[in-house]
Amino acid sequence: MELKQYAQIVWKRVWIPVLLVVVVAVVTLLTAQTAPPSYGMAIRFSVGVTPQADADAYNYDGYYAWVSSEYLADNLTELVSSQEFANDVNSHLEEAGSSIRIPAGMISAETKHRIIRLNMAWDNAEALEAIGPAVSEAMVENSITYFPQSSEASTTITVIDTAGPFLANPPSLRQRLDLPIRLMLALAAGIGLTFLLDYLDDSVRGKAELEAMGITVLAEVPKK
Repeated sequence: MELKQYAQIVWKRVWIPVLLVVVVAVVTLLTAQTAPPSYGMAIRFSVGVTPQADADAYNYDGYYAWVSSEYLADNLTELVSSQEFANDVNSHLEEAGSSIRIPAGMISAETKHRIIRLNMAWDNAEALEAIGPAVSEAMVENSITYFPQSSEASTTITVIDTAGPFLANPPSLRQRLDLPIRLMLALAAGIGLTFLLDYLDDSVRGKAELEAMGITVLAEVPKK
């Protein structure tokens, strides 16, 4: 069968694939559940402890200061998820004139040696822009007070960089391809259905079909 004949079969019942594509598109758009947008921000800090100068003790090139810095960084990763740290952040937000208040556990942390990365998520990018500076201030100004073995004079917490706000839950590849794949399947099913109906249709539709059955055609009545 020539391609022209295939096209004629599809065109004869073109409403079938078109209808299936439209129905699938409408149903997919009406039933799709899109997660509300969530925005993230990440702030990195360096933690350092100044070695104590002692003329009577052997200086291990600041070895104990490096170890103390790592221990302090580990402790700070647990502190940032507490209610006390959230209260400190909220105090800085209030001082800045913001009405935003964060709950405990909203901030998570990860550490690598003496580098701490704080991760935050919120449903509003503008709110995160206000929360970020408040978190930095609470980290630099208030966090040391929770560890009596450390002193503000010998401990330094410095902001390295801030990333965000950025979209924390962008659509996945599966979500982006869901509608196009459904439409393609609907189109393929519709075209397949047109060929099935054409196959089941036993009516004579042209001179060629009669001649293929061994019947001689003497004349044809044109459609118009």
